[in-house]
Amino acid sequence: MSDWQECKLEDVAEKIGMGPFGSNIKISTFVSEGIPVISGTHLHGIRLEDKEYNFVTLEHANSLLTANVYPGDVIFTHAGNIGQVAVIPQNSKYPRYILSQRQFYFRPRKEKISAEYLTYYFKSNEGQYKLLANANQTGVPSLAQPVSYLKTIDILLPPLPEQRAIAAVFSSLDDKIDLLNRQNKTLEGLAQTLFRKWFEEEDDNFIQTSANEKIRLGDIVETVSKTHPLDRETIIFLNTSDIDSGKVIKNTYEFVSGLPGQAKKSIQMGDILFSEIRPANKRYAYIDFDSQDYVVSTKLMVLRSKKIIAQAVIYFFLTRNKTLESLQLLAESRSGTFPQITFDQIAELNFRLPIGNLRTNLENAAGNILSKICFNNKNVRTLSVLRDGLLPKLMSGEVRVKV
Repeated sequence: MSDWQECKLEDVAEKIGMGPFGSNIKISTFVSEGIPVISGTHLHGIRLEDKEYNFVTLEHANSLLTANVYPGDVIFTHAGNIGQVAVIPQNSKYPRYILSQRQFYFRPRKEKISAEYLTYYFKSNEGQYKLLANANQTGVPSLAQPVSYLKTIDILLPPLPEQRAIAAVFSSLDDKIDLLNRQNKTLEGLAQTLFRKWFEEEDDNFIQTSANEKIRLGDIVETVSKTHPLDRETIIFLNTSDIDSGKVIKNTYEFVSGLPGQAKKSIQMGDILFSEIRPANKRYAYIDFDSQDYVVSTKLMVLRSKKIIAQAVIYFFLTRNKTLESLQLLAESRSGTFPQITFDQIAELNFRLPIGNLRTNLENAAGNILSKICFNNKNVRTLSVLRDGLLPKLMSGEVRVKV
């Protein structure tokens, strides 16, 4: 590692800058098209997620040139969900962006440092520690003087070709993960189409038949509330924010002694977790793994089929857009701190129960789609573990990449 050099980030930066002050970019300034605004919702992956942007006019963006960013820039969050970091890919959809007030950026000197390498570095435990070491400990999480602090961070850099080789290893793994996630979105779209046909479209050959009956959803599904014994030192606690659009997104253990009071419920493979709060946020998950090491919040309903119809059918019925929209309306009609639903409201949903071959066909179709989604999710977890295990070893030089 004699060819690795330690330097400060300001030595390898072309520019480090901030997003605008809040008074310079408000919701009232957004337009239907123009220059896209990057917020924390776009920084979940290693690369900027080009989706669901707000826009400002070209004139507005030109008035805030110090907050304009471009492909190749690395974006960080300095307030709120700090620790987020993503690179704007060179083949990005837009040639130019503007930051929201909670972001700041690093523009690399391309002859010194790879933007992708730097992004992966700050995804590592060491990089996260260095970012969070400057965070306040009270109130809304935020970094003190983020631009000045980022300039002073020390980083050990291999030669540029090795940086690119290391980034390529992780990029290959992330590309595979991204492909599997996109396959799942396609499968979920197929399920939406299938259930729209069954539950919404008036197809005389498919719907208007005596071989089905309308029942309450509560006749075929139940909520389970079995208290977890918490008979171990550490466990994985799932709150509403730890599940998203079908997947569990948290796998870190914490001490049982420090768990909040709502960490109560045990779960098992095949359960559906469904948040009571804001159904439209899609905080639901299908448990497709051994879950003995998990305990979930009392704010998550644990739903199981009464074995009248397959769990896969119930899962896709509950998570279809029409159902989520109906439940969101019910949640918003409730007086309280948050828009919230109860199991009794889920139980009262109308369900068209197929009979005979129609039920078999629907169960087989739903089961096949869900099985493929679960298989892809398992591979995503395997690849993620491999990537996360390699990250500190490659970043420290413990494992070298052949250039």
